[in-house]
Amino acid sequence: MQFIKNIPGILFSTVVALVAIEMSGRYPALGKSGLSILTLAILIGIAIGNMPIYKFLISYCGAGINFSKQKVLRLGIILYGFRLTFQDIGEVGFSGIVIDSFMLTSTFVLAVYLGMKYFKLDRDTSVLIGAGSSICGAAAILATEPILKASNERVAVAISTIVIFGTLSIFIYPVIYSYCLLNYPEYCGPEKFGIYIGSTIHEVAQVVATADAIGEDVTNTAVIAKMVRVMMLAPFLIVVSALVSFWEKSKNVPGSGDIEANAKKNSFGQFFPVFAIFFLIAIGINSTGYISSSMRTNLIYLDNFLLALAMGALGLTTHLSAVAKAGIKPLQLAAVLFVWLVIGGAVINTAAGRFL
Repeated sequence: MQFIKNIPGILFSTVVALVAIEMSGRYPALGKSGLSILTLAILIGIAIGNMPIYKFLISYCGAGINFSKQKVLRLGIILYGFRLTFQDIGEVGFSGIVIDSFMLTSTFVLAVYLGMKYFKLDRDTSVLIGAGSSICGAAAILATEPILKASNERVAVAISTIVIFGTLSIFIYPVIYSYCLLNYPEYCGPEKFGIYIGSTIHEVAQVVATADAIGEDVTNTAVIAKMVRVMMLAPFLIVVSALVSFWEKSKNVPGSGDIEANAKKNSFGQFFPVFAIFFLIAIGINSTGYISSSMRTNLIYLDNFLLALAMGALGLTTHLSAVAKAGIKPLQLAAVLFVWLVIGGAVINTAAGRFL
């Protein structure tokens, strides 16, 4: 009976996802400019969710929309693992792994510290912006949200920072490459610059768009480096889960809800991201090579659809007035992280290339 109540909302979210997928296929320039299917889905969802007519639909669709942005989202994150293999690690070498690990850790720590201590942002906004900047953009934010139980508006604010600064990367990195090629060619080979792109740009789609503007050799390395970074999502989620558990018990770090109430109602299964384990299992299965290319392609298509469905549902329940209340500080934090990724990432990549 409960599932029947979910059907209208699931269908509504499905329509939003299909429109995003259709737009992405019909207008390839959107993808090349860094607007992925996920980004399109949330933008379409926000546009519809803030229309007056949506108030009349929410009573019929609310349950299914919530189901889509929670349960369907977890399945989408699990299936995301079929894009990756453990063999990808060998492709970027030891230095690439070290660079990815350091950039992920330093960016996230910087986000949480500056967000909460300097910009006085709440825990959830700081963590979500840090997750999106340090790993894989919107997908990482969506994967982190169930652990935090963050509000839709905080998630939307975090994703908006990824869209803004990730899109800037598409235009800035080719300029950096041209400058380095003329002045520091020894630090600017296709493989080295590819790892730099993959270890510092937010979204997978943005990595592809940026590297494609430079050259095929750069693109191949950049995508592999980015995939290794994405693979670190599972251990990252486990660490965030442990941090949230600590914060909830200490009761001194405000999130998006009542901490004491959450601490009482949350069980180990709710704190521990079980779907992260299934995400790793999916990577392991894909790494065996037993999955045919056609099946893998179909799984990726299904995953794109499920994540777009979850993104659309998130957009439908996001109120722009609440997003506006967040103010300029989240953008300021994201801007600082962007500068760190571009400049700090260049320093780390250069140092790793020299000493590793």
